[in-house]
Amino acid sequence: MAGDAPTAYITHPECVLHNMGSHHPESPDRLAAIQDRLISAGLWDHLLHVAAPLVTHEQLALVHPPRYVEALEQVSPQHGIVHVDPDTAMSPHTLQAAFRAAGAVVKATEMVLAGEAANAFCAVRPPGHHAESRRAMGFCFFNNLGVGVAHALSRGMERIAVADFDVHHGNGTEELFHDNPRVMMVSIFQSPFYPYCGEQPSGPNMHNVPLKAGSKGEDLRQAVEQQWLPALHAFQPQMLFISAGFDAHREDEMASLGLLEQDYAWVTEQLMAVADRYAEGRVVSVLEGGYDLSALGRSVAAHVKALARL
Repeated sequence: MAGDAPTAYITHPECVLHNMGSHHPESPDRLAAIQDRLISAGLWDHLLHVAAPLVTHEQLALVHPPRYVEALEQVSPQHGIVHVDPDTAMSPHTLQAAFRAAGAVVKATEMVLAGEAANAFCAVRPPGHHAESRRAMGFCFFNNLGVGVAHALSRGMERIAVADFDVHHGNGTEELFHDNPRVMMVSIFQSPFYPYCGEQPSGPNMHNVPLKAGSKGEDLRQAVEQQWLPALHAFQPQMLFISAGFDAHREDEMASLGLLEQDYAWVTEQLMAVADRYAEGRVVSVLEGGYDLSALGRSVAAHVKALARL
């Protein structure tokens, strides 16, 4: 563990400027709801606040072919909104926000590897875990977590675990790493549900646990205790990344699971215990989904409080 190093909170005002329309659930208000709750919960002043840098094209190229990045740059609008799929759209500020979101995870990775932070939470948007190497989808353009994982691998990490508790399967992360023995992924997600995959893992390093609609905290805990933890202990990761989506919350109408704040705190504590045992406490957490603003704020506060050991 990184001694008395703090938990880094990495974000950027440009992440707020990405706007897919007034009725889109992935709204700029999400980051304000998180900040407000962290302040009211007394957590804000315990965090190390860091501005997200812009990701470089070289860092993106570790997971996204340059031609894909160029294609996004070419369709980025000067005015209005351009859809890249039915529910994923670009406004004039989207690409810059996406560069900040991926850059935040690279920065978090570097800080945690250097011991400048014990762990990190990246409060970023657009989210990333649906973005495949050559495809934007599901509100995502770059696979922010995937860029961070690839950066850590380039820095010499040999075993990296990814845990994804978003209500939607992280198809993009699976596509990036399903054939990479240096990466292992554990996940839960509602099934059948968007993006309608994941039930059959695409590699032996993918430990996907589909949950049926109506599943609650006890179902998450059973999945973690019976499937995630044995796989994580066998793998002995040197670093953990978390796709921290909070749309499995009972109050989130985007889906039909029944998790509560205490479930997010509990799963965070389980993952940190694995990181403490094998990875010197190295954890980088990245915001994914979560669309009920009150539930999102409360859930992130529970997650960050656990990360900061407060």
